[in-house]
Amino acid sequence: MAPEPEDETARIAADGAMLVGDLVVPEGSGGMVAFAHGSGSSRHSPRNRAVAEVLQRAGLGTLLFDLLTLDEERVDAITAEHRFDIPLLGRRLVAVVDWLGGHPKTAALPVGLFGASTGAAAALVAAAERPERVRAVVSRGGRPDLAGGALSRVRAPVLLVVGGEDREVLRLNEQAAAMLAAPHSLHVVPGATHLFEEPGTLDQAAAAARDWFLDMTAAPAGGPGGSRRSPRRP
Repeated sequence: MAPEPEDETARIAADGAMLVGDLVVPEGSGGMVAFAHGSGSSRHSPRNRAVAEVLQRAGLGTLLFDLLTLDEERVDAITAEHRFDIPLLGRRLVAVVDWLGGHPKTAALPVGLFGASTGAAAALVAAAERPERVRAVVSRGGRPDLAGGALSRVRAPVLLVVGGEDREVLRLNEQAAAMLAAPHSLHVVPGATHLFEEPGTLDQAAAAARDWFLDMTAAPAGGPGGSRRSPRRP
């Protein structure tokens, strides 16, 4: 049995802030996935950590980090002024992608982005800004519609995972999907609400994300945007 990979504390200078994250790179990892959490959350989100563990068991590295500093989180908890600042969150996620490109453990690995809630919009913005590095994007219960004009510039395959009972977010995801020029798929988890709290629903979302990111590692890069083959359909 392979030893459990060790966590490494990542400190990433981004857009005038110092972001803190937890980096895990299993031995022989074929790819890296950076997590962008949603409104009012953090790198300690139990849902994102549960998904990260599924990815790690599949041989994927993970980076969970805080998009906001502690001071910004305190302000945001009162005013909510940062959580919907998609340009800010997108710039910071771009800095994270660049940091992974310069880290000795991750520089040679293809990068995927996993975004939840507003973090999904930031992930799509970063994918549009770094098409040569970002090879896949997964949104879980996300707000891809908030990425606006960046949607048409994304070149990496995009998986949109939405709960079947999260009807308003499902509608927004359908609208965002229509704006994507990249290969994409909408995966609806029956019976799930926004936070995937119903038994087994988060497991289904994590499995879909794992398979999407494994496709990223299995196919050769085809220039900007990564894989040239069609992504797996749930």
